[in-house]
Amino acid sequence: MSDWNDNVIADFRANQGRIGGPFEGAPLLLLHSTGAKSGQERVSPVMYQAAGEGYAIFASKAGADTNPDWYHNLKAHPEARIEIGTEIVDVTARVLDAEEREPVWEEQKARYPGFADYESKTDRVIPVVMLARR
Repeated sequence: MSDWNDNVIADFRANQGRIGGPFEGAPLLLLHSTGAKSGQERVSPVMYQAAGEGYAIFASKAGADTNPDWYHNLKAHPEARIEIGTEIVDVTARVLDAEEREPVWEEQKARYPGFADYESKTDRVIPVVMLARR
């Protein structure tokens, strides 16, 4: 997975935030989080949905039964940074509660049906995290 992520990150940066392949045309950002255990910076490419003045991201992990590492990192260290296009933005992460999550999650599934597939593969509720500008 690391090599794949490294290639996506390099493509993102080389093309001002636009990439090809399976994410071509999809809204993608690079999330810089702090490792929950290591304290090291981690960079993860993730799809997002613009939501007001923030960005919603989805801890889908392609439908795995566990949350992605970046989710645990944000829970431990909610202050993060994102690269979106060519802009770098400081953000604070907050997991949406069930009521807030529902309309954002439903919109994401409508726009990108792959997220409905991820949901069908797991028994867990896929968390939605809001990244608010600091």
